[in-house]
Amino acid sequence: MDHWLLYFCMFVAALGVIMSFLLLLRYKPMRGRHKVSLRHFAMLVNVYVTVMLAFALMYMVLELLGIPVLAEANRNVGGELTHLVLDVVYFSAITLLSVGYGDIVPMGVGRILAIIQALFGYLLPAAFVVTTVIRLENKVE
Repeated sequence: MDHWLLYFCMFVAALGVIMSFLLLLRYKPMRGRHKVSLRHFAMLVNVYVTVMLAFALMYMVLELLGIPVLAEANRNVGGELTHLVLDVVYFSAITLLSVGYGDIVPMGVGRILAIIQALFGYLLPAAFVVTTVIRLENKVE
C-alpha cells in the first residue's frame, strides 16, 4: 500500500475527530422532552463511533507504516489485515470508553495517542452535557 494513501487516511481520521467535536458543540436540541433525549442519544453515539473509528484508523495506519504502536501478549499486533482491524477497533473502543482491560497495550507513539484518546473519552460526555444545558437555558430565557 502506498504511503501517501496511509497519510491521507490519518488526515481523514483526524478531520473526523475535529468535525465530530464541532458537530457536538454546534448541536441544537429540539423542543419536546422525548425528541431531545432520543436525538441526544443518537448524537452522542454518532460522535463516539466517529472518534472510535478515527483513532482505530490512526493506530492501523501507524502499524501499516511499520511503526509499532500496540502489543498483545508481548508481541506486536498484526498478522492478517482482518486481525489488525479487529485489534485496533477493539483497543480504540476499550480506550475511549475507559475500560482498559490490559490485554492489548500501547507502546511508543501509541501511548501518546492512547492518552489523547482517553482524554477525548473523558471530555465527550462533559462537553455534551455542558452544551445541552447551555442551549436549554438559552431557550428558557
